Amino acid sequence: QRYEQWLDLFTEDGYYWMPLVHDQQDARLHASLMHEDKLLLRIRVERLAGRRTFSQQPKSRSHHLLQQPTVESMDEEKGEYTVRCAFHYTETRGDNQDIYVGWNTYTLVRQDDALKIRLKRVDLLNCDAPFGNIQLFM
Repeated sequence: QRYEQWLDLFTEDGYYWMPLVHDQQDARLHASLMHEDKLLLRIRVERLAGRRTFSQQPKSRSHHLLQQPTVESMDEEKGEYTVRCAFHYTETRGDNQDIYVGWNTYTLVRQDDALKIRLKRVDLLNCDAPFGNIQLFM
């Protein structure tokens, strides 16, 4: 669980977005399962690392299986790229196991000779289903 390293992959204006409905175009005008800027992501990461995170007792274990990414678009002049990949994510805690399937779409930008995530969009196959607490990142 290398959340700090993962968080460092985001730009300072980066977002993590999990839409509530299929083909949702706007995170600000419609409800989302998650729509967090880097500050909220940092707070979540710090909370997960804390001892008083009772919802993570015992701590979750997770596994990500990612398909090979495909480049959807690229603008070399701006240094912007859109990349998409399918995923299977499994999370287990105690006797509970949850499986999520969907697609990650990344908006990547070149900063300081590296690619950073400006937006990670997580489209769940069953995004409109009822969910319990989604605490970790997919």
